Amino acid sequence: MSTIKGKILIVDDNESILLTLKQSLKYEFKEIETIRNPNLIPNYLDEKDWDIILLDMNFRAGINSGNEGLFWLRKIRESNPDILVFLITAYGDVDTAVKGIKEGAHDFITKPWDIDKLIASLHAAFKLRESERKVKKLEENREVLIQNSMSAPDEFLGSSPKMTEVFKAIHKVAATDANILILGENGTGKELVAREIHKLSGRKKELFVSVDLGSINENLFESEMFGHRKGAFTDANADRTGRFVAASGGTLFLDEITNLSMNLQSKLLQVLQNMKVIPVGANKAVNVDIHLISATNKNPFLLVDQELFREDLLYRLNTIIINLPPLRERGDDILLIADFFLKRYIKKYNKSEMKLSSSGIKTLLKHSWPGNVRELKHTIEKAVILAESDILKTEDFRIEKKSSNEWDTGSSNKLADVEKFIVRKVLDKHHGNLTKTANELNISRTTLYLKIEKYGL
Repeated sequence: MSTIKGKILIVDDNESILLTLKQSLKYEFKEIETIRNPNLIPNYLDEKDWDIILLDMNFRAGINSGNEGLFWLRKIRESNPDILVFLITAYGDVDTAVKGIKEGAHDFITKPWDIDKLIASLHAAFKLRESERKVKKLEENREVLIQNSMSAPDEFLGSSPKMTEVFKAIHKVAATDANILILGENGTGKELVAREIHKLSGRKKELFVSVDLGSINENLFESEMFGHRKGAFTDANADRTGRFVAASGGTLFLDEITNLSMNLQSKLLQVLQNMKVIPVGANKAVNVDIHLISATNKNPFLLVDQELFREDLLYRLNTIIINLPPLRERGDDILLIADFFLKRYIKKYNKSEMKLSSSGIKTLLKHSWPGNVRELKHTIEKAVILAESDILKTEDFRIEKKSSNEWDTGSSNKLADVEKFIVRKVLDKHHGNLTKTANELNISRTTLYLKIEKYGL
């Protein structure tokens, strides 16, 4: 006989009832525990996430008011309102049990009970609990799902020798839950590698949650990553699901991992060691099950030598390292990717068919692409928008180095003034959108924050 996953706690001061129920249910549910003393209920609630609790209405001899059962029902509901509570009562106390239903009990059973009907009721309750869990998880993850849909990934392309090695590594690691660290310059497609690993893994039907650690305020790190409970701090108007819990069962991608301060590195390490998170304002840890993929555009081993990154955290992150080559080292992949974006933006902007001229091809292959695929993407998009011909030539790509005069503010030629002017100009262009500004400047959001603060923009 196969059992279902449910965890059931039975609370009754009658030892024979406990033994009978445990014996009757042990082949039906994965886990059955019993306690005689209701004062132990808080401890048991802290230890596990129970699906169903069978709760006696009376515990003291000679007292049959049912008030004790109602008292502990309220305590259970306060601790975890999602637990389904069945009240155990004598036939003559049905009115009290009905009162319990009004206070949140799922159902009641009367002594003596029909064990087959009881088992059927418990099975139905567990199915309801599972359905409610799924609905709740979808609702809690709605924000993450919306963000994922708004940031649809680009196609992951490449046929150069270096990318062939990357693809081989992806297929090997996708079959495991080993922690992966992706190294590569900005714009090389580190998130695309992580998504590809997820798509090929056994977790592909679960969420892929991407987090740009460089964009998270240090004071909000625990709330964003571990979640919080309503009322945990000012403006915490509702429970919030952290990224770890949202990604549980799926893949969590931590981009710009080396941007974390030493303090936050310590908190992250503790979670990765225990695979448990404690939401802000909660006193109970939540188990998480994630496939962790991290990425950085810096040399993490050098940062360890400089005591800017924890060595123990680094070695927990990098069971497998995937080095992503810069675009300038990928040869004809440049043309393959350019053609992909060319077709995309022709369709997006309702343009007629466009092709690359021989001079345009030479220009793309010759350029060093310091912004990598991201820079190529923006270059092709601008060319499609601004070109006056169906044949894209060198001048259509506008990737020549800017002369110093173009950035002259009229007041000073100092490097800081030039940088301030550029940042302000791009910010204005994108109407203050920090993500778009950082992408065009080819810097992280954290670096952009620092420059905005530095120049008072």
